[in-house]
Amino acid sequence: MPTSFFTDAGKFYRGNLHTHSTMSDGSLDPEEVCRRYQAEGYDFIALTDHFVGLFNYPITDTTGLRNNGFTTIAGAELHTGSMENGQLWHLLGLGLPFDFAAPDAPDFSPVRESESAASIAQRARDGGAFVAIAHPHWSGMTEADARTITAAHAVEIYNHGCVVDNDRGEGFLTLEHLLNEGRRLNLIATDDAHFNSPDYFGGWVKVKARENTPEALLAALKSGAYYSSTGPEIHDIRVTGNSIEVDCTPVVSILIQGQGSPMASQRGETMTTGKISLDRLAGSPWIRVSIIDRAGKRAWSNPIWVND
Repeated sequence: MPTSFFTDAGKFYRGNLHTHSTMSDGSLDPEEVCRRYQAEGYDFIALTDHFVGLFNYPITDTTGLRNNGFTTIAGAELHTGSMENGQLWHLLGLGLPFDFAAPDAPDFSPVRESESAASIAQRARDGGAFVAIAHPHWSGMTEADARTITAAHAVEIYNHGCVVDNDRGEGFLTLEHLLNEGRRLNLIATDDAHFNSPDYFGGWVKVKARENTPEALLAALKSGAYYSSTGPEIHDIRVTGNSIEVDCTPVVSILIQGQGSPMASQRGETMTTGKISLDRLAGSPWIRVSIIDRAGKRAWSNPIWVND
């Protein structure tokens, strides 16, 4: 099953995939950003400074900030072209080569006739990167916009910075429109931390890998061997016949969503396991798990394609 990584060899590493520093518009230098995340218990981060000419198209080199308990993934927030609303595209590229060619993006104003977002996303993926569509709600992204990005691995469904700063931090509708068209996409939760507001330590991924190295983490991200969270932990997911079983840290709700409005759920007090019938979701090509704890914190599985 697609959830077998829970019991495969390796361990879960906690990481943030969307972070900024003084190499672009963040408030802290890269060394201090890494120090704070490690002190908070993170195993890795990706510094994703804005890849525009205003900041000299940075792919911030954090290799010297790695240590035995903490690693980093080279990346950037990529910008080019404009969406239907006239705003600049925002995409995450994690694992970019340091010689990744810059688009015509001198600042945060779209340039007419510049490289398309679909093109830069494909170039990033071809260069070995994990590619994600960033904060679609904040961006005002339309379904037609999102449909053009065929090289993405994931959609950012929780962006803590956008939640804190303007309450536009979710991307589930964008994700599900694409899933319903058969697109095999996963989801990520991130901070988008700049450290100029309380935009940090709010959303993360837990990646199952054999070792805490950039190469192993990127391979696991690309294969979908992870889940996303703002607090609770998912320990296992088992799909057997017409039911799904979920093991987790204590929660009050376990929700199973699929195509359209039908869903199934289990409610209780400090539940650490649940078994839920999938009868109401019969016919949905995909399902996903959400869990919610008493404080309202959530965790989300990647979509599970039930016929795989």
